[in-house]
Amino acid sequence: MDQPPSTTPASEELAAETPIAPTNNAPPPSYVKLAMRNMVRKRATSLFHFALTAAGLLGVLVGLAFLDRYFNS
Repeated sequence: MDQPPSTTPASEELAAETPIAPTNNAPPPSYVKLAMRNMVRKRATSLFHFALTAAGLLGVLVGLAFLDRYFNS
């Protein structure tokens, strides 16, 4: 009578991102392994976030150096 709901693209995408359940005798995949797999899949996002982090850190260091020079001269 009731038919199972059809698979939507959103649920397929969610299923693709969730890790596959390991068998009973295998240990679960480590978080590092899952993170590395995710970085390889979403390369552009990872590179963008790395560039933002590097630019932000460089900005903070240059700002601190400027403040140090300004107040200690």
